[in-house]
Amino acid sequence: MRRQWEALSATVQDALVVAFAFVLGVGLYLSGLFEMASDLSTHPTLPVRIGVLALICVATFLRRRMPVLALGVGLIPFGLDIALGPTVPIWLIYSDLIYAGVLYATPTRSRLVVAVGGVLSVALTVLALVFGDWRIAVITIAALFAFVATPLWWALSVRGHKEIAEAERKRAQAMTLVAELDRRAAIADERKTMARDLHDVIAGHLSAIAIQSEAALGILARQDTDPAVAGIISSIRSNSVSAMQEMRTMIGLLRRDDGAEDDIAAPRKLAQLPILVDAARAAGITVRVADSLNGTPLPSAVDQAAYLIVQEALTNAMKHAPGQEVDIDVRTDTTALAVTVRNPTVPVRHRPAEEETRHSGLMNMRERAAALGGTFTAGPGPAGWEVLARLPISVVQPT
Repeated sequence: MRRQWEALSATVQDALVVAFAFVLGVGLYLSGLFEMASDLSTHPTLPVRIGVLALICVATFLRRRMPVLALGVGLIPFGLDIALGPTVPIWLIYSDLIYAGVLYATPTRSRLVVAVGGVLSVALTVLALVFGDWRIAVITIAALFAFVATPLWWALSVRGHKEIAEAERKRAQAMTLVAELDRRAAIADERKTMARDLHDVIAGHLSAIAIQSEAALGILARQDTDPAVAGIISSIRSNSVSAMQEMRTMIGLLRRDDGAEDDIAAPRKLAQLPILVDAARAAGITVRVADSLNGTPLPSAVDQAAYLIVQEALTNAMKHAPGQEVDIDVRTDTTALAVTVRNPTVPVRHRPAEEETRHSGLMNMRERAAALGGTFTAGPGPAGWEVLARLPISVVQPT
């Protein structure tokens, strides 16, 4: 589309140049200001001059699209004008064709036009000096300078500026591309560094938990112990193994150069809520879930945030109200997803570190809801401690 518009614009400009050249030439002929060497007003007739002018204007119409061809076609009316007696309008228009031939032609053809123009100018100057008197030589040199040398010099100057501008534009594009590649390389290095540090710091601890809990299960299997203890340790092992899998997924995402995300590598969502509930039940907690989603598609960010809020609230309930029942309610309406987690409050005395951890968990949940434009409340309610998060789903389209 852009090239078509540029071609149309060039055609319109050439048409305007042709019209201006023809009107200017006719005006010079009608006013009598067209003579270059002698009195030509008596021969030939004015219609013949205007006809020659029209022929060279036809060649001018090709000056931008086919400049070398325009120079060749223009030689015909230019030769006729010299035979009839040189006139200013024809020489002016042909000098513009010389200018266009140097400026718009390919580099090779442009150099050819310059070379031919220079050789012919020198040859004509020598002939005028050898075979003509000094007046003819002066007129010839002046005409060649005005109508040949000046267009050649001006076209070379303009073409040089255009080539410099084009080279600078390409250089700027290359520098932009290099900067973008450097930025991507720096981001990739930073992501790999984060992935390596995350693996080094956490993977060892999670692996130790999984191995030690597996050893403890082996010992308990050979002894007559409380089944609840075995269930708690089994839950510890399953959670540690799940955490390692999720951590490997996160490390894989960090190490991917394109940062793309697929269904296998995506963080957990509400579809994995039964896994979280089963782990809590294995630890001896009674958990009741009321899920009214019925497979309703949710935006990915909302789905992940809801799962993490439920996970944090369930963890707090198990920590601060051990052994108590937990009710989880997840439902949607036309505009939002509502997540509610309730458990009875138990008056226990917390140490400062425990209080700080609890407040940190509440702050994390509040920030997750606020990041999506939702609301979050947590505190005592009619049925005990209540966590309520409302996440909008109408703004973000489901993925």
